[in-house]
Amino acid sequence: MDRTYIGDLGAKAGENVLIKGWVDVRRDQGKMVFFDFRDMTGTIQGVVLPNRAEVIEIAKTCRPESVLQVEGIVNKRPERNVVADKVNGDIELEVTAITILSMAEELPFTLDADLKLETLLDHRPYTLRSPRERAIFTVQHHILYAFREFLISEHFTEFRAPAIVGGDAEGGTEVFKFDYFYGKTAYLATSPQLYKQMMVGVFERVFTVTNVFRAEKHATARHLNEYTSLDLEMGFIDGPEDVMKLETRLLRYVSEHLQKTCAKEFELLGATFPLIPDAEMFPSMKLSDAQILITKETGVDCTQEPDLSPEHERWLCEYTKNEFNSDFIFITNYPRTKRPFYAMDDENNEGRTKCYDLLFRGLELISGNQREHNYEKLVEKMKWKGLDPEKFSFYLQAFKYGLPPHGGLGMGLERLTARFLG
Repeated sequence: MDRTYIGDLGAKAGENVLIKGWVDVRRDQGKMVFFDFRDMTGTIQGVVLPNRAEVIEIAKTCRPESVLQVEGIVNKRPERNVVADKVNGDIELEVTAITILSMAEELPFTLDADLKLETLLDHRPYTLRSPRERAIFTVQHHILYAFREFLISEHFTEFRAPAIVGGDAEGGTEVFKFDYFYGKTAYLATSPQLYKQMMVGVFERVFTVTNVFRAEKHATARHLNEYTSLDLEMGFIDGPEDVMKLETRLLRYVSEHLQKTCAKEFELLGATFPLIPDAEMFPSMKLSDAQILITKETGVDCTQEPDLSPEHERWLCEYTKNEFNSDFIFITNYPRTKRPFYAMDDENNEGRTKCYDLLFRGLELISGNQREHNYEKLVEKMKWKGLDPEKFSFYLQAFKYGLPPHGGLGMGLERLTARFLG
């Protein structure tokens, strides 16, 4: 008999079926044994009746999380037992045979236990199976799916960026170093930035999903030493607004996809879908204007600061939510001193760049900018940042041989998931 997925049992009423999956719950009630079985498609209640003595004996040995192959008859539930708002709430499986594929040991705690973070992580292979943790990773899967689907529809080509590199894209020091061949030192990449710019010269519009690494000790919820970076780069732009508009469409698309595919996960996690205005671009504000507004409204003078503090990021998001009915706001024109060498200077604002951050629910979600595509100016900016252009000679070839005006962005998948889910 071929396997039937639990999610397809609704169409099998009255039929004999074979399912494979885990024991979610086992309940012994008198001479009967009840189960909740699960597989990747859903759950179903099963019952072993008293007239199946051999099956009862096997059933009573099956601990939660044991992996079983089960044969049975799909029966309609009596009207009084129907659970209307639950998948398979109108059917149950009358179990006729059980084969144990893998017996679980005694569990350290139930999956619905209220756990401390340390316990949650120490038992991660087990705790990942809980409905809450599965919901988080299901949402993350659909974020990735929508990210790729949208960009491919916009004529972007996906490529794979190296994780082992010869230098750091940002010119910083918080990098993981290790011994490479022939006495050389190699590094784990902190960004795919240089590679995606090179690839603009190949495909014009590119994106990559890659793991990046930051060797900085931290004690905050804003940092990770390894995260998944969602990066894109696009050529022939007229200004950073072209990237910002695409970014708006991208996040609207992701949010709409999640509403279609993950409504039950959001409900389980107590999460709400973001407020997205019906506009070509999210609300936008220059950094200097935002700082004047914060100073005026809060009494805290931040007009001389080169960046926003976490507290002020939260304040701006609350302000944007109330004023513009949006959970997103762009903050633009950051100082040259706070942005990487490849960010293009703003010719209309001395000392400022064509950069932006996108804030989402109190936290910087995305950094982006228009890149400097002129070879001589890029080398000049490298030197101004204290970097040796010789160490970037491989990257600089792309600019010697012609790159169009281009820009892009990068965002962390884990941070995006966390912001969506609260």
